[in-house]
Amino acid sequence: MTISPSSLRVLLVDDHTLVLDGLQARLELEGNIDIIGTASNGLEALEKAKILNPDLVLMDVSMPVLNGLEATKRFKAEQPEIKILMLSMHHDKEYIMSLIQSGANGYVLKDVSSEELVQAMNTVHQGGTYFSSGASDALFAKANPTVKCEELTKREIAVLTHLATGLSNKEIAQALDISVRTVETHRQNIKSKLDIQSSAGLVKYAIEHKLIE
Repeated sequence: MTISPSSLRVLLVDDHTLVLDGLQARLELEGNIDIIGTASNGLEALEKAKILNPDLVLMDVSMPVLNGLEATKRFKAEQPEIKILMLSMHHDKEYIMSLIQSGANGYVLKDVSSEELVQAMNTVHQGGTYFSSGASDALFAKANPTVKCEELTKREIAVLTHLATGLSNKEIAQALDISVRTVETHRQNIKSKLDIQSSAGLVKYAIEHKLIE
């Protein structure tokens, strides 16, 4: 089969063969997703990624030899251009926060639909972050939008808080009753003021400054 140049090249990582087989079978039904390889642990994933050069690694958290958290840290140190989307059954806040701080671009619980998983993969591939609803609930339920950051205006803090919870520009515009163009302007101002260009970096900043928990 001829692969389109725009295909999303994916490396699947999970220590359960049945999970890998199921994921591969489902994702290969998508016209823009190319499963270029599989691995059963983080160390194997790192080694294969150097050869296969995936755009995105869809990786379990709990694995033998090298777990998803440690593998993510090494990916970001050794191959930072590769996007990392975590797939896990764990919805503990500290667990998810540790993965975000290690550089993961998204976190999806294993109870999501295949359609949502595909959406998450495409979002991350395009430079965004993605947290499934269960992960967002665990991580952001007690967000405190009144905390002040010296660098940002009150409106920019509100936009950043919503960005960190994974909302799109359109959803933020609806939540704050402003235009999408205004959200985009605030977003650029936030990135410029904080000197942070990645969505994952903005999430990390929001956590560190207690805009979200």
